[in-house]
Amino acid sequence: MRLGKLSAISFDLDDTLWSFKAAVEQAEAALHAWLLEQAPLTASVVPTAQALGRIRDEYERSRPDLVGDFRALRIGSIRLALETANEDASLVDDAYEVFYAARQRVQFYDDVMPALQWLSARFPLVAVTNGNADLRMTGGSEYFRTTLSASAVGFAKPAAEIFHIAARAVDVAPAEMLHVGDDYDLDVAGALNAGLQAAWLFRGTLRERELAVQHSLSRHITISDLSMLCRAVGGPDSL
Repeated sequence: MRLGKLSAISFDLDDTLWSFKAAVEQAEAALHAWLLEQAPLTASVVPTAQALGRIRDEYERSRPDLVGDFRALRIGSIRLALETANEDASLVDDAYEVFYAARQRVQFYDDVMPALQWLSARFPLVAVTNGNADLRMTGGSEYFRTTLSASAVGFAKPAAEIFHIAARAVDVAPAEMLHVGDDYDLDVAGALNAGLQAAWLFRGTLRERELAVQHSLSRHITISDLSMLCRAVGGPDSL
C-alpha cells in the first residue's frame, strides 16, 4: 500500500514507543517494595511483585464494570491486598502514587526519539492512547501537539470518535491523518474504519511479520520500526 496525502500523524503509546510489559513490571516491583516497608503484613497476600499483577487481574475479573479504567482497577486491587492482609486501607492512595510514578519511567525503543524529532518537524503529531501513560512524565511530550486518552475524551480505540477527535485537534481531515500503532484491532482496524490511514508497527521477527502481513488487510502499511515510517512518509533520503 502507498500512503495518500498526509497532513498529520497520530501515535499509540504503550508497545509502540516503549514496552508496556517492562514499564508495568518495574512499577509493580516499586509498589511491592513500598508495601513491604509501609504495610509489611501484605507479604502474606502478595509475596512477590508478580503477585501484584495476578491480584490486579483477579480484581478486574470481579469488576467488569471497571474494564478500561486502569486507575480504578489498580487502586481497587491495592485496597484488596491491604484489606486482606489486615493492613491500613488508607495507604491505598500513597501506594498508587508510587506505582503510577514508576509506571511512567519507560525505556523508549532506540528508534523512537530520532524518528519523533524528524517527524515532528514535518507533521503535527498527536498521541492517542487507551492507557494511562503521561508524556509529561515519560518524556517526549515536546514532540506532540496534544495527547488524547480514552479516559479523558470518553471514547476508547477502536471507536471512531477518538480518531476523529485526534484529527480535529490538529485541524486535518481524517483521510489525511496517519495513525501508527502496534495493536492490529485497536489501532489499524480502528483507524481505517474511522477513515484514517494506518501503519501497523509490528516489532516481531521477520518471519512473524511475514505471517502477520499475510493475515492482515491490504489497506495499511506494515513497519518494523519508526525509521521505516520516516522513509515511508518522506522518501528514500529520510531518517
